[in-house]
Amino acid sequence: MSGSWNASARFPEFHPLTEALASEPPPPGVLLEASGLSRWDSRFVAAVARIQDLCRRRRVPVDDSALPEGVRRLLRLATAVPEASDVRRVGGAKPFLARLGAGTVRAWEESLNLFTFLGEVLIALGRLFQGKAQFRLPDLLLVIQQTGPGALGIVALINFLVGLILAFVGATTLSQFGATIFVADTVAIGTVREMGAIMTAVILCGRTGAAFAAQLGTMKVNEEIAALRTFGISPVEFLVLPRIIALVLTMPLLVVFADLISILGGLLVSSSVMDVSPTVYIDRTIQAIRLKSFLLGVFKGGIFGFLVAYTGCLRGIQCGSNAAAVGEATTRAVVAGITSIIVFDGVFAVLCNALKI
Repeated sequence: MSGSWNASARFPEFHPLTEALASEPPPPGVLLEASGLSRWDSRFVAAVARIQDLCRRRRVPVDDSALPEGVRRLLRLATAVPEASDVRRVGGAKPFLARLGAGTVRAWEESLNLFTFLGEVLIALGRLFQGKAQFRLPDLLLVIQQTGPGALGIVALINFLVGLILAFVGATTLSQFGATIFVADTVAIGTVREMGAIMTAVILCGRTGAAFAAQLGTMKVNEEIAALRTFGISPVEFLVLPRIIALVLTMPLLVVFADLISILGGLLVSSSVMDVSPTVYIDRTIQAIRLKSFLLGVFKGGIFGFLVAYTGCLRGIQCGSNAAAVGEATTRAVVAGITSIIVFDGVFAVLCNALKI
């Protein structure tokens, strides 16, 4: 090899060398001679590495003693650590049955992890009721402060806008029948039974569930969770349990707060756009809201709080060991949380219809 071997040069073909190595019997050895080499860069090192790889496959010895010392040093660095088996992109899509089988196996493993973690949480709750859980009250109070009072601002803003939207939608339809007074009923029932709990849960899923996943995922990347296990401390009891209990306790209160703010949003629209006095609006709201509807929304809030905390902590505990895995765990926590909220709300709707609630 002689002359210029850099980006601006045209490399020779390796067909003669490939044919010679493929012959039977193979050559006794290959000598790399580069005394006439004038310029070279990383492309030359890659070409030499390719030649060595071809010879290695045919078990032909290679003598690279005549190469420049810089090239030999770079080749030693390149071969010091073997290439990982999963870093090279594999071309072509897998067959449909292979992809279906792989997806089924992943779904089965995901289901096992889901119920295994649920069992660990239930065992931790049982130990808490027995007074044996490795659990600190200050941690619980801190999480309650972060998930409860810390979320009042965004909960109030979103639910106030939801109340405005419900009132405008109801007014558009009811005004055609001269029944704008029933906008109060629409806002009250829709908020107390459905929208208050759902919107609050979705807000906390993006705010608190993602934070739980990021916190626990970062702790796993930094091997803090492994350190807890080394000291004999259960991560589920020490980290997961305070977060689940905090959301289960604060979500019903946040739902009540959200209902009130949403009703105030409807009151603003009714009094300013439809000329319904605040006294009449409040009276219609009190008549429309039934105790079972109010308790149903509060109960939904507690269930949704458990789902948000559970999915966030689950994705955080399952996080990988690099920075990219933390972002992926956060995204999966939000997606899984919102999906579970919608699914369970549909289950509640079916049950309430069957039970005439």
